[in-house]
Amino acid sequence: MEDYRRIADRIGADIAAGRLRPGERLPPQRRFARQHGIAGSTAARVYGELVRRGLAVGEVGRGTFVRAGAPAPEPALAEPGAARVDLEVNFPVLPGQAARLAAGLARTARPDVLDAGLRPTTAAGTARAREAAAAHLSRAGWAPEPERLLFAGSGRGALAAALAALVPTGERLGVERFTYPLVKGIAARLGITLVPLAMDEHGLRPDALSAAPPLRAVYLQPAVHNPLGITMPPERRAELAAALRRSGLYAVEDAVYGFLRADLPPLAALAPERAVVVDSLSKRLAPGLTAGFLVAPPGDAPRFAAALRSGAWSASGFALEAATQWLTDGTAATIEAAKRADAAERQRLVADRLAGLAVHADPHSYHCWWELPAPWRAETFVAAAARHGIAMAPGAAFTVDPAHAPNAVRLALGSPPHDVLTGALDTLATLAHGTPEDLTPE
Repeated sequence: MEDYRRIADRIGADIAAGRLRPGERLPPQRRFARQHGIAGSTAARVYGELVRRGLAVGEVGRGTFVRAGAPAPEPALAEPGAARVDLEVNFPVLPGQAARLAAGLARTARPDVLDAGLRPTTAAGTARAREAAAAHLSRAGWAPEPERLLFAGSGRGALAAALAALVPTGERLGVERFTYPLVKGIAARLGITLVPLAMDEHGLRPDALSAAPPLRAVYLQPAVHNPLGITMPPERRAELAAALRRSGLYAVEDAVYGFLRADLPPLAALAPERAVVVDSLSKRLAPGLTAGFLVAPPGDAPRFAAALRSGAWSASGFALEAATQWLTDGTAATIEAAKRADAAERQRLVADRLAGLAVHADPHSYHCWWELPAPWRAETFVAAAARHGIAMAPGAAFTVDPAHAPNAVRLALGSPPHDVLTGALDTLATLAHGTPEDLTPE
């Protein structure tokens, strides 16, 4: 029997020579198998190999298509885009907030404060930092004990430490069917296998925990889910907390967008012994000078502190001093309140400019999920938008299995000024109401 990789080589040569054009649909696997005189299982391996090489993309319920552009480098969405309008990565920085932050930095320039900030710090930080962080992260009746607070250099570092502490190499981590792309990169580096879990309109389904193969933990975003924009209602949170207790699983709760829904407590309020909360200042304030937070389950802080140290994910002393000042002097609270208003206004722009289209989001979110209309496919729409100088993320960036990509895109709304965002949304609406344009380079 002919090796599936040789067949994939021939298909790749046809793509390179232009005999198969970008966006062209490959035959169904059964027909492909008949055409090439191979078994259906071999055809499936050929298509899987084409996807692995970045030559094709599979879309749920639609088939497999020749990729319309080069695949994004890994990890997905890790760096700001180079497009004129970046709707791919969320870095919300409001006009005038630098001046507010600068005022708080004045204290860190004092010799005594700077001297402390230049010295090594532990994952537990200082008592002042723990008190400030515990008070600031509190919401809707939930208040973490300061002794459970640990600090990382970023939210990503806090997330990596949580996964390293809970999931041994070679074991499984459950994730929502659509998940934060950086989790895939972190899991790969830690040797963790990701298992996608079923979701519905309220978020992660509690019965998905018992239906999955044996897991060591689950990662989820109950508030302003990225990319779907779902915020889990209180009833679902209670059901999920009960499911965690029954299963004995830990939940790593990503609360990086939780400040946008300060009216709801985290899942950790219902199951503190089963939940680890990770958060950061990157979305709350700015990515340039940030700190990450990890709230450990009661009595479990030493295990997570060890993971932070072993991965070199701890916060720097200077960043921690600056963050503590912003948390205690009201700067952080003021900027976060302004961002909540800003996010709501950007969602109003989306509702106006993309009216009538299948766009889903929490009305307080800095992103939205757009299920594209026929005849558009996610990949060709992303390529068409790029020709207009607009970058966005295809739905495939948020799936564990790249061969089963949704026909949707995520729009990150936080980076462009309002007028630029409005113009970009108008351009995208015009594209969506048209037909796919020729993606051959001009």
